[in-house]
Amino acid sequence: MSKIVIVYHSGYGHTKKVAEAVLAGTIEAGAQSRLLPVGEIDDAAWTELAGADAIIFGAPTYMGGPSADFKKFADASSKPWFGQTWKDKIAAGFTNSATMNGDKFSTIQYLVTLAMQHGMIWAGTGMMPSNTKAATRNDLNYVGGSTGLLTQSPADASPEEAPPAGDLETARMFGARVAGVTARWIAARG
Repeated sequence: MSKIVIVYHSGYGHTKKVAEAVLAGTIEAGAQSRLLPVGEIDDAAWTELAGADAIIFGAPTYMGGPSADFKKFADASSKPWFGQTWKDKIAAGFTNSATMNGDKFSTIQYLVTLAMQHGMIWAGTGMMPSNTKAATRNDLNYVGGSTGLLTQSPADASPEEAPPAGDLETARMFGARVAGVTARWIAARG
């Protein structure tokens, strides 16, 4: 059974809701997974991250990039970077912002760069976008992420109201994909 840690920051609760949907997908796919808010990182959490088979990064997009709280965690990951303790782990990432674009790709690209600096193996969504005239807001991958999971929550919506069901289902399927990729990676490594 693969071990997956979803390390994330959520400023208002929307990104946490996405993280919970990703978690559900990983567990349904057979992984041993847990959520780790960046505010709860301690020595035991660093040890857990070192022992994980995959790390999924999650951060809201604020002002065109990841939140300062997530960035603080990323900066603190220089110690595992120096020891190369995350090398060859599966990595993936997600973000949520108030608008459909909101410069989400800048956050995803930041997460990819973080993973690459650690020598990790990146897994994208593996999903086609819902880009037909018949598409509705609750279709899978309506926001159209390939490199990472993208979700949207209007600025005036509570976490109970957003992200919408389609984004949360996309998050669940993304979690299942990462769990599947991780299981195949572990099996291939023997």
